[in-house]
Amino acid sequence: MQQTYGISDLARELDITPRTIRFYEEQGMLSPERRGQERIYSARDKVILKLILRGKRIGFSLAECRELIELYDPVHGNRKQLDTFMRKIDERRAQLDQQLLDIQQMQIELDNAEERCRNALAALDG
Repeated sequence: MQQTYGISDLARELDITPRTIRFYEEQGMLSPERRGQERIYSARDKVILKLILRGKRIGFSLAECRELIELYDPVHGNRKQLDTFMRKIDERRAQLDQQLLDIQQMQIELDNAEERCRNALAALDG
């Protein structure tokens, strides 16, 4: 018998709120089995949630997470998913490198502005 989870159990295990799980369900990323009002999540749902959470932690958009999830195919070794994930990692790393350069440039500009202000204040005082 396949492992299943209630929403509270799954939320506790992944350290997220049930509301977070319902949000991803509303977005069409999860489709738990229903038993009356109760949601029953499968091991696949748990893997999908882990992929979403990992993707969000490294800065992927919900659309990017969805794309990766749609490629999930454990029967065929997930080759396409892994290749896509690697490409997205490279893209994200390039974005972060550019952001870091932008921040460093902004710091230089702030230093220059601060120095000009200090010099102008010193000229006023002296």
